[in-house]
Amino acid sequence: MKRHLLLLIGAGLLTSGSIAGQTKSPSIQGVWQAVEVRIPGPTKRTIPIPEPRPNLTVITARHYSRVQVEAEGARPSVADVTKASADDLRAAWGPFYAEAGTYEVSGNLITLRAVAAKNPAAMTPGAFTTWSFEMERDTLRVTVERNQDGPIADPVTVTLRRVE
Repeated sequence: MKRHLLLLIGAGLLTSGSIAGQTKSPSIQGVWQAVEVRIPGPTKRTIPIPEPRPNLTVITARHYSRVQVEAEGARPSVADVTKASADDLRAAWGPFYAEAGTYEVSGNLITLRAVAAKNPAAMTPGAFTTWSFEMERDTLRVTVERNQDGPIADPVTVTLRRVE
């Protein structure tokens, strides 16, 4: 009996030691900020995003949320939306992007499905966006691959840094 118990304990220690010795791949869960955007195609360019970075992506175990301002300059402040012109509202809200939903990871692909979004088209049944990703320490690079309409012709790559 003692011999069986010792064998079981020894096997348990060996198993736990080999599991503990394995390197765990870094998790995409956390809080991220985009620091650079690479745009391919005829107007190929790389856009660094200066401080303060007007964006935030939060990834939990099953959900994500992202908000960002996609303006290269300052947006007008609209204190009273009931008195603002259509041009003022477009200038203030047009460059603002917001989306939250669920995601799935398969290998190096992450598929996003919006639950709430500024753009209602992102919330239609069957809508999704798939991004390939690679991670190195606290840097995450994502490249849009496809959506419900098929592959993306000129895929944009975004570099994000972990902030939490």
